[in-house]
Amino acid sequence: MKYIIKSLVVIALLGFTNIKAAKAQSNALIAGDFADPSIIRVPGKGYYAVGTSSEWAPHFPVYKSSDLKIWKQTGYVFDKAPEWTSGSFWAPEYYFMNGQYYIYYTARRKSDGVSYIGVATSKFPDKGFQDHGVIINHGKEAIDGFVFNDNGQLYITFKAYGLENRPIEILGYKLSADGMKVIGEPFSLLKDDERQGMEGQSILKKDGFYYLFYSAGNCCGGGCSYNVRVARSKTFKGPYVKYDKNPLLRAEGEWKCTGHGTFVNTPEGKTYYLHHAYSNTNDVFTGRQGMLAELTWPVKGGWPVLKGSAIESNDNTNITDQFKAAKPALYWQWDFRNSTPVIKQGGGKLSLSGTIKEGNTTGVALTVRPVSDNFEVTTTVTNSNSALKGLVFYGDAKAAAGIGVEGKEVQLWIVKDNKREVLAQKALDSAAPVELKLSMRPDRTCKVFYRQDKNDWKELAADRGLDIGFLPQWDRSPRIGLHFKGETGAVAEFSSFTLTNK
Repeated sequence: MKYIIKSLVVIALLGFTNIKAAKAQSNALIAGDFADPSIIRVPGKGYYAVGTSSEWAPHFPVYKSSDLKIWKQTGYVFDKAPEWTSGSFWAPEYYFMNGQYYIYYTARRKSDGVSYIGVATSKFPDKGFQDHGVIINHGKEAIDGFVFNDNGQLYITFKAYGLENRPIEILGYKLSADGMKVIGEPFSLLKDDERQGMEGQSILKKDGFYYLFYSAGNCCGGGCSYNVRVARSKTFKGPYVKYDKNPLLRAEGEWKCTGHGTFVNTPEGKTYYLHHAYSNTNDVFTGRQGMLAELTWPVKGGWPVLKGSAIESNDNTNITDQFKAAKPALYWQWDFRNSTPVIKQGGGKLSLSGTIKEGNTTGVALTVRPVSDNFEVTTTVTNSNSALKGLVFYGDAKAAAGIGVEGKEVQLWIVKDNKREVLAQKALDSAAPVELKLSMRPDRTCKVFYRQDKNDWKELAADRGLDIGFLPQWDRSPRIGLHFKGETGAVAEFSSFTLTNK
């Protein structure tokens, strides 16, 4: 019996270390890059939400709320990548049965680079997950697992891509009672006959019909076209008939490319659809943010309606972290494919070092998710050595920019197409700690500044300016944070980090 109710989400705070809400710019409920969300309600404990992490580690961040409005990050599904995986951690899906929390997730397989679906379990919704490896390795790509219980029989559905002489399909398998293996051969639920794209499915049963909600179009990046559609059938295995008034949810107002959601029921009897969308204002610089739409049924036995902006919540946060806690805040993440950071914190200091993968021209980036395209970020570098230490705006190891202290000088640097260049540099006045500031503006340019001994800020300007439009990656926003690039044994030491959204 599935007695944990799938439920909804709202705001994702970037952590818990002295974070203050800033002026809301929109009504996103999970601010910043938090795509493909899945939600579960745990009676007596509250609500938990998990989302895509792509190439950032730790993997699959989890948030908790007691009231669906104020959310706090409480953990991750995986602190380290499962052995079989190499990246592309997408679309985690919650399910509860047999006294355990299940996460069915997508990742790229290390042996061949193909995305398949794995499963992990824990007694807790936000920690302690044990990976059980691949559960679906069908075709040339199998992603977006979703579990449905039809009168006691478990099924797992997924998007299949690269089928021989066939378009994309939503397929299904019978699932074993322990949720650990598929049974028999897959069957087709819905085909992408229009060849528009089809994925991110969720299924509900209502008044004798099975409703299969799915996302059509291009999910990600500047050319996205996502929208939410629905089809229904009298039986779980189909045939499904597509709604002739699709899409149910599309670009509207501040938001575009809506899609990939999970349905939730509240104790008050309402049903919501938690999904993601891009802001028209911040676009790819804040990624796919969490949104909420209410599901209603105007006519019994008829088609549903999705209405967006169901719950208001601040989506913008400031961070002030003076590193006084014994452990780093949960909002920090890094690109695990290109570096292995060593992070130590306590007594008002964070030290950053680590191993940098060969070919990584940027270094170690310890980052947070931006929730705006108009902000200032600062830090104070307290030690002096030959390593580069400072602030970074990081899209990928081959696409980054920053300001840092190296030896007795401060540098403005950029990595573009994996080529590193110092755009400007100045000698420092003394060996005193150096404050650094990076300011991003809505025109997609950055300015950087430095100072010592609380003197006035000095701009470190490049002759051609600093245009950072090249930073965003296809499936994830760029991130801002602390930076280290140096030899083994070297370390960067920081006494503060602030993020102020405007």
